[in-house]
Amino acid sequence: MDNKITNYIKQRLSLRKPLAEALDVVARLTGQLDINNRPSGDAYSDYLKEQLQRVQYVCPQCKDFERNFPSFAFSIATGIGKTRLMGACMAYLYLAKGIKHFMVLAPNLTLYEKLMKDFGDPSYEKYVFKGISEFVHNEPYIITGDNYNMARSLFSENQIQINIFNISKFNKDSKVGKKGAPKMRRLSEYLGQSYFDYLASLDDLVILMDEAHRYHADASKKAINELKPILGLEMTATPIDEKNKPFKNIVYEYNLAQALADGKYVKIPTVAKRRNFERKGMSDDELDKLKIEDAISIHEHTKLHLEMYAKNNNLPVVKPFILIVCKSIQHATDTYNLIKNEMFDGRYADKTLQIDSSTKKDEEIEEQFVSLEKPDNKIEIVIHVNMLKEGWDVNNLYTIVPLRAADAPILVEQQIGRGLRLPYGGKRTGDADVDKLTVIAHENFEAVIEKSKDPNSVLSKLSYVELDDEDVSSVQGKVVKAETKLDFQEQQEIQKAQTEYEKKNAKAVFDAKRAVWTVIPKLSSTVKNAQELANPETINVIKNLTCNEIIKRSKEVNPLFADEYAKPLLEEVDNVVKIVVKFFIDNIIEIPRMTIQKEAYKAEYKWFDLDTRMGYDLPALRDEILRVSIGVGEKTTEILQVIDGRKFEPPVNQIVNALIDYDEIDYDEASELLFHLAEQAVDAILNNLDNKDDIAKVVNQFKKAIASNIFDQMQRHFVMTPLGYLKPKVLPFAGIIEQHFVETEGYGRVDYRDIVKPGLVKKYIFTGFLKSYYTECKFDSKTELDFANVLETDTDVLKWLRPASNQFNIYWCNGSRRYEPDFIVETKDCIYMVETKAAKDLSTDDVQAKKKAAEEYCKNATEYTSANGGKPWRYHLLRHDIVDRNKSFEYLMTLS
Repeated sequence: MDNKITNYIKQRLSLRKPLAEALDVVARLTGQLDINNRPSGDAYSDYLKEQLQRVQYVCPQCKDFERNFPSFAFSIATGIGKTRLMGACMAYLYLAKGIKHFMVLAPNLTLYEKLMKDFGDPSYEKYVFKGISEFVHNEPYIITGDNYNMARSLFSENQIQINIFNISKFNKDSKVGKKGAPKMRRLSEYLGQSYFDYLASLDDLVILMDEAHRYHADASKKAINELKPILGLEMTATPIDEKNKPFKNIVYEYNLAQALADGKYVKIPTVAKRRNFERKGMSDDELDKLKIEDAISIHEHTKLHLEMYAKNNNLPVVKPFILIVCKSIQHATDTYNLIKNEMFDGRYADKTLQIDSSTKKDEEIEEQFVSLEKPDNKIEIVIHVNMLKEGWDVNNLYTIVPLRAADAPILVEQQIGRGLRLPYGGKRTGDADVDKLTVIAHENFEAVIEKSKDPNSVLSKLSYVELDDEDVSSVQGKVVKAETKLDFQEQQEIQKAQTEYEKKNAKAVFDAKRAVWTVIPKLSSTVKNAQELANPETINVIKNLTCNEIIKRSKEVNPLFADEYAKPLLEEVDNVVKIVVKFFIDNIIEIPRMTIQKEAYKAEYKWFDLDTRMGYDLPALRDEILRVSIGVGEKTTEILQVIDGRKFEPPVNQIVNALIDYDEIDYDEASELLFHLAEQAVDAILNNLDNKDDIAKVVNQFKKAIASNIFDQMQRHFVMTPLGYLKPKVLPFAGIIEQHFVETEGYGRVDYRDIVKPGLVKKYIFTGFLKSYYTECKFDSKTELDFANVLETDTDVLKWLRPASNQFNIYWCNGSRRYEPDFIVETKDCIYMVETKAAKDLSTDDVQAKKKAAEEYCKNATEYTSANGGKPWRYHLLRHDIVDRNKSFEYLMTLS
């Protein structure tokens, strides 16, 4: 039953693997504890020792509860989801154990306010119980430090109660210098007792401690013990107590180093400095300026790539910010004034926030600080003095600048966790610039690298970047949409218009055309190829869908005057549908729509004969009873013979039943082999038995050892057979996706035929393409630009495309990374997927893995098009050293 509940919670809350594993630990541990029969008084000490022994049966690393009640610590890296785990634990304890009373402890005001939203606001995007239907019908009642005095009269006994408190609310020692006990400990007229005493009287109170290392000091530990909970669950990324000793009650650990090694859940941390940097003769102020300049350069680069990623993937734009760590408030103030008044022509004057004890009481500053993740927050630089506490939970910190750090490696270790949260669903995107955190460490670069040699340091997972002067100076720019043939036509028509009325009409015509263009890809499941879009019945379907699209779009753009906005567009639909369909057929390359996922494998135990030379000479043990006299008088010990009264299962069945207890064995897949091996084991035991009638009894006595021996041999015959990629569902075509790229300041657009220095190719947008649906493109290398010239001038090439980053759903690296082809090229007889690569890289594992996934796409595309009147697909890896503008496409495709 408990497994069903944990699986239900994992699925509903979409728990990441570490959190799912931690929830399983909670289920196993609470399955061992006897939390419903707690004794009081002197017997409680023995009870606690017995509970610890039970826990150690499944979790031997737990050496001590460290409290006067069973309490378990979960050491989980920042950003993995400790709060979500707390919610999952509450859901499990309620659904599996019927527990209704919970208390969540926060160490500071920031976390206290965050936890109130996480647990108490179902409309909040990070609400922890989303998906748990039982918590919708019986919504938990949230009791806080603000409403506890009246709370008892507001909730029912059947309601789940979650108390969220800052520990100072009931910790007596936190009130030193003030008269009387904390209010929570004072008599309440509603309760007839203090709220603290009410909580302590509950027989099912569970305490969850966020940032649990803050509750190991004697005072807070004593206050928590006085609440007499049945269970404690402690969450922390730093399981070290106030004496710098590791917790003794850790039952699960997934630390930052593990997350970095797994390449999941957190950003990729890098440390950077200016190439050829030398500190000699440079003052502290000059070094600060240099580091801030480089931080801004990286920040601008990151900002552009985040915007481009969001637009290319139709996601909300994430605004990154820089964190500058200063050594004192005066240093922070000087740095703030430097950025505001002297650097970047004041560009960041109103985008910089100083947050320390001198400014934190300013309500406007505090509001800007707590809303850093919001898109409308204009702050891009935060300056602070090591004052950020636990609970500062942001996912858009991308650059960290420690200024004048006395011990930079330690500071980098401490600060790096601040910026490791990922913005898009807590998952890496595969785009390095979206997934990367950068720490600027010029004068300490080598010291940080030296520290990284310690395998126990999180810095051992850092990568290192040296910035060229060119990298620093060329990152300014803006994200622009790639112009298409449809855009080009619209511009021409509007330019032809002589009057405002004509321009308005031209605009309406093209808005209608775009609506048609938007709905055409929806027909890919109803036609076999693009040509069938021109069929009369399909044209009628497109008209209806287009009208619906226009009405929907009008309501989004102008809800008050949607009908008026839609009317001129709807009037044009009949006129433009056939025109746009023909334009679509003539200008796109039919790219079959499918998803190439990770390869499939068949896991199986190969057939083999059991090696019975050792472990099968088993005696029939005598079952005996030991009887010892007790009390006053003569002490006697007797051994009595057991008279067998049991009927044992057939020996083969006993062994098979013991084998299927191993999670790694699937009975349905391996049943024949299991019976084969069990029969051989029974035969071997029989050969060594004096009394063959004892066989069932002997197997019963030794079945675990027999199963273990067989399983060990099975493991040596376990194989994973690759089955290739799963067969995808194929649709005839996909729409051509809107594409964005960066227009670098100072470079702009040039004609693709112009000769550009190889090192500057990345900076320009190249225009004038006639055979590509995108009339302008960007390239990563001279090789790609030269190849585009070949495609434009070669008469064999009908159309070509430089696809947007998410045009294809081709995944490699076990399904974790998306492949982005360089070019798609259509000729009279074939469609080519072409990848240009440096000759030295052709045989690398990554290139070959991408090739395998791309060839799988081409194979499935060809199967479909061959059956539906289309062209075959072919994948080609093109060496950079054979590409120049004078070669023909056919010639290049004949070379490998």
